Amino acid sequence: MDIISYIALGAFAGILAGLLGVGGGTIIVPVLTFVFAAQHFPPEYVLHFALGTSMASILFTSLASLRSHHRRGAVNWAVVRQITPGIVAGTLLGVWLTSMMSTRLLKMIFIAFAYFVAVQMLMNIKPRPSRQLPAGPGMLASGGAIGIFSSFVGIGGGTLSVPFMTWCNVPLHTVIGTSAALGFPIAVTGAAGFIASGLHVQGLPPLSLGFVYLPALAGIAFASVLTAPLGASMAHALPVAALKKLFALMLIVVGSKMLTSLF
Repeated sequence: MDIISYIALGAFAGILAGLLGVGGGTIIVPVLTFVFAAQHFPPEYVLHFALGTSMASILFTSLASLRSHHRRGAVNWAVVRQITPGIVAGTLLGVWLTSMMSTRLLKMIFIAFAYFVAVQMLMNIKPRPSRQLPAGPGMLASGGAIGIFSSFVGIGGGTLSVPFMTWCNVPLHTVIGTSAALGFPIAVTGAAGFIASGLHVQGLPPLSLGFVYLPALAGIAFASVLTAPLGASMAHALPVAALKKLFALMLIVVGSKMLTSLF
């Protein structure tokens, strides 16, 4: 049943990554938190496992998604090259800070993030395209901020990179594809960081590699690679705005359930 749950979760996350450009981690993290808690993972590391496994799975999801968007000419590789160094540095810093946080604090951060994203989607809050992309130092700082926050909540960065690029007048048809491409360096760096930060911890479950749980990673990655191209195709054919509102309601439910677990 656990493997089936991982596969179903991966299939859904892959579609989300391709369809909405928000990163499958937005749903992977809370679901894995509930599953790992039910499997009696060490309570003090439940969120660390959810974040690390989410980052590792996004590696595969983002790769499949960016390939689909690249074939459609929807990735701005100049933006990817300029912002990636900052993203890598920020993600490493974020993982290091996360390793020192408690599960309770990480839950609180994720709950706030889930509600923020839900409100943003429900109210269709978008930054006005009022400026251009910053110069080198500005891109590094922007990438650093995206990387740090992505590590805190186990996502591929789309929640921040999409509005950032929209604000900077990147053409709308390339924003989601470029966001998918940016998810890859975040996922690679984040996964490596969570693996390294968990290697010295004693008493972790069998089949763990640091804070990455390999059975969950295998199931999620297998399914997400298959469904991410489907999501990318759906993005060009379905009413994405309406689907975002439905996803926002789901985030409110998930965030509320996590909130109740704090008490």
